Amino acid sequence: MNIRYLTVMAVAVFLHQAAAAQINIKYEKFTLPNGLTVILHEDHAIPVATCNIWYHVGSGREKPGRTGFAHLFEHIMFEGSGHVPVGKFDEWLEAAGGDNNGSTTSDRTNYWENIPSNALEMALFLESDRMGYLLDAMTPAKVDAQRDVVKNERRQSYENRPYGMASIVIDENLFPPDHPYHWPTIGSMEDLSAASYDDVVDFFKKYYTPANSSLVIAGDIDPGKTRATVEKWFRDIPTAKPIAPLMEPVAFIQEEKRIMIEDKVQLPRLYINWLTPRRFSPGDAELDVVASILAGGKNSRLYKRLVYDLQMAQDVSAYQESNSLISTFSVVVTARSGYTLSQVEKIVREEVNKLKNEAPSEREVQRVVNQYEAGFLDRLERVGGFGGKADQLNGYFTNTGNPDYFNEDLSRYRALSPGDIAVVAQTYLRDDGDVVLSVVPQGKKELGASEKKGDK
Repeated sequence: MNIRYLTVMAVAVFLHQAAAAQINIKYEKFTLPNGLTVILHEDHAIPVATCNIWYHVGSGREKPGRTGFAHLFEHIMFEGSGHVPVGKFDEWLEAAGGDNNGSTTSDRTNYWENIPSNALEMALFLESDRMGYLLDAMTPAKVDAQRDVVKNERRQSYENRPYGMASIVIDENLFPPDHPYHWPTIGSMEDLSAASYDDVVDFFKKYYTPANSSLVIAGDIDPGKTRATVEKWFRDIPTAKPIAPLMEPVAFIQEEKRIMIEDKVQLPRLYINWLTPRRFSPGDAELDVVASILAGGKNSRLYKRLVYDLQMAQDVSAYQESNSLISTFSVVVTARSGYTLSQVEKIVREEVNKLKNEAPSEREVQRVVNQYEAGFLDRLERVGGFGGKADQLNGYFTNTGNPDYFNEDLSRYRALSPGDIAVVAQTYLRDDGDVVLSVVPQGKKELGASEKKGDK
């Protein structure tokens, strides 16, 4: 019997067995008097622990004219605190064999440390010090220095990078000016320059508090001892006024928007974007599957037609970017030399409409669900870093109130049928509700998508 067939069968059996078993991630949760939510998870597979903290503030909490603060603090938080000199945060962790990082989105700011389990108290001390005593070490000079760093990051990541301004332009057209997702997480140059030191201090005092954060400690830990250590370092940090939930403002596109940017690029690139359901709501999982059917690997529909068969495209991708208030779905295609984005868009529309009008096969859907499930189970093997168990526990708690949302999350995909995929595609991938962006080489507007879909 063919060894490749045996391998496929073994994977199928494994996934079937995994589907029958319930995922059981045991945890303990408690709340300190100052409002800090703490979640503990034991995993003694290796002598490593992770400290993962989510501040429930992202760029969505900013205001027009004062954007970029959440990301700015991602930098400032590594510049010393009341009892940790500048540079020592990384130095002390690295000396103990640990590493750390952080990230900012529109919905939250996250910091984590992976350390040998015998160095866990150091990580907790460091996190508690910058939560409770960052302002003791923060000065106007430090803020100005990091402001310049962020401005330079914006230049490198957006303004001076090929296709770099595309995401900013897309969000500005998907969302109205007062919507929390209208501006980029990194902020605007004007807002970063205009922010005063007092503005920055007030932002920290309001949002970086115990009651507006959640801490997950996972790995090779003793829950009783860990709880005592958490209380030792975090209990006395004062809290602040509770933060009201961020209300979802209206975002709806009533007619198609078509935009063109001339950029210092060699090849034209097409972006088609829609507004879609928020994370964990009906339609979110279905659109993950739509993205994979369209552009998830070399067997996907768009890759096969545009890259392999017609050789019109250099690359193609599609993704559902799930967020807390509302999500977006995007198809991105880079055309090959000699082809226009109008030609590319025609093929994309054909495949999207085919998926809307005709349900995919059961096998096609199951292949995508199996791939998702394999990735899901693979992430459970890690406790730390981005996407590890600690990060997932924190994300589930923040978004659903239930840290152990693993089974419910995976069940969304296991329950899907081909008909579900077609209905959701019809509902959200509307012809009259998208933003189409063409990024073309300078002086080559003729390579962009046509002004109207019918004008090819």
